[in-house]
Amino acid sequence: MNVLVINTHQAYPFSEGKLSQAMVDLASEVAKGKGHQVQTTAMSDDYQVEAEIEKHLWADLVILQIPVNWMGVPWSFKKYMDEVYTAGMMGALCEGDGRSHEDAGAQYGRGGKLNNTRYLMSLTFNAPGEAFDDEKQYLFEGKSVDDLFFPMHMNFRFFGMTGLPTFASFDVMKNPDTENDLIRYQQHLNQVL
Repeated sequence: MNVLVINTHQAYPFSEGKLSQAMVDLASEVAKGKGHQVQTTAMSDDYQVEAEIEKHLWADLVILQIPVNWMGVPWSFKKYMDEVYTAGMMGALCEGDGRSHEDAGAQYGRGGKLNNTRYLMSLTFNAPGEAFDDEKQYLFEGKSVDDLFFPMHMNFRFFGMTGLPTFASFDVMKNPDTENDLIRYQQHLNQVL
């Protein structure tokens, strides 16, 4: 299997990205240990749009390491999506939105070409796990992690990709449990790789 691991971390004064890098390293190590080929991309490095499209076409699995910033992806990954995924809409990753002028009533979002590609989101949150899936919680009002990241799921479905169960680490700044997070992530990876 070909595995593309994307480190979406954006450096901030309070967050150097050590946990994100550790999780990227672990995902790469587990995949290689199972005999898979691995390529990586990091938002902190320069990238070429066409090369990133080729990586997506090459990949059977795309693993995204996402430190959640303001309830979404870091701005540098949003820029990556705007550049790479928009360029991919010109026929490499999808044929537009799946509709045509002749058939404007076709199912929107069915033009993806990555139908044999899966994706896995690994999310790190400052929020505690208890903040999710509980209607009594103020901010998320009972919503799950996947509810919060529904737009990201739709972005990948737009390209025809199939999601694997999302992994999440919680409370990584105020009450970190990094050792156990890495153990849980390795178990998660072993189940899906």
